[in-house]
Amino acid sequence: MGSKITRTVPALLCAAVLVAAASGCSSAGAGSGSDANGPVTLTYGIWDPNQKPAMQQIAHAFEKLHPNITVDVELTPNADYWTKLQTEAASGTAPDVFWMSTTRIGLYAGQGQLLPLSDESGFDNKPFPASLNSIYTVGGKQYGMPKDFDTIGLWYNKKLFDAAGVKYPTASWTWQDVIDASQKLTSPAKGVWGIASPDWTQENLYNDIYQAGGNVISADKKSAGFGDAKTLAGLQYALDFITKYKTSPTAQQMTDTDPSQLFASGKVAMFTDGDWDTLTYKNAPGLDADVAPLPAGPAGRATVINGLANVIYAKTPHAAAAWQFVKFLGSEQANRIQAASGAVIPAYQGLSDGWVKAVPQFHLQTFVDELKYAVPYPVSANSGPWITDNQALLDQIWGGKLSLSAGAQQLTSTMNADLAKG
Repeated sequence: MGSKITRTVPALLCAAVLVAAASGCSSAGAGSGSDANGPVTLTYGIWDPNQKPAMQQIAHAFEKLHPNITVDVELTPNADYWTKLQTEAASGTAPDVFWMSTTRIGLYAGQGQLLPLSDESGFDNKPFPASLNSIYTVGGKQYGMPKDFDTIGLWYNKKLFDAAGVKYPTASWTWQDVIDASQKLTSPAKGVWGIASPDWTQENLYNDIYQAGGNVISADKKSAGFGDAKTLAGLQYALDFITKYKTSPTAQQMTDTDPSQLFASGKVAMFTDGDWDTLTYKNAPGLDADVAPLPAGPAGRATVINGLANVIYAKTPHAAAAWQFVKFLGSEQANRIQAASGAVIPAYQGLSDGWVKAVPQFHLQTFVDELKYAVPYPVSANSGPWITDNQALLDQIWGGKLSLSAGAQQLTSTMNADLAKG
């Protein structure tokens, strides 16, 4: 799942809860403790089962270097991760080290729930993309050690393409090529759709918006981009697969069965998805798939780039040991282990080849090559409220309960109101 943003966004930590919890946080830096050499047990919170083997391997490698420190990798399903973390953070029992997303770093760091890593001795962010370092910097201090990055590609089912006599997608494809292929690949008699086009932002809509020349949020992070005709053109392109061309499952059908499952089971011929589902598609029985670059829209090519980071809980009783572990997580050794697993692209620059070679049956270099036209995932200081509100409105539009034009007006007004609150 890499840095995939949770689709059903749970209630975020409210400011009151965070302030109350943060009031008891230690202000001491991670290096000020006496537990760097143990004996202690650290909890490490993650959410992706595909990545747990690699995270466990990294933990074991760390333990060999620090024999008095044990790392307990704690897996919580993506759907429950943030709700569970909210409860634990409020009660002072969050994992010592855990995964953090770009959409929540501003809230958690801003309310004192995380230790600033850039204050620690030996902190080094030079191996990582500047864009990721910037996203995880709040108030001039960096709180997250970049873990991975991801872009979005056009996954396709080779068997279904062959059966329909359609040529595989290439780097020269445009929106029209996708539309034409989806129509040729759709076969109601066989129960096959040409494409799945859900209202998922990271995997689908944001890419279309930027390919159309639109934007989600202004450069100053103060206003919504849904009043831009180009933004609406991107949304319309994605919606048309359901409403106009009838080549995608409906919103309800994609609620009943996750589109990635429909693709993995051979019911969908094309699906725009991230690199984090590589192992899912590799291990899907009978699936013969590959991935191509996203098509060019009216404004050219674009894909959103996102990435997770490792952070330290401010109330950890083992701050020094936690810092040693996070520092190791950002090392070349740890990133090489992550790359070899094939689960996600390591954030450590220059190590993507190991990830590409880990699953040679797919053209995974596609995701790396897309970096040259990647657009940072849109966030603000407190992204949670507007992400939640936007998704609720997009759900209504995709479900046919709200027109795109009326929905765009509501998206603009509600997002602007959320942004005004800071």
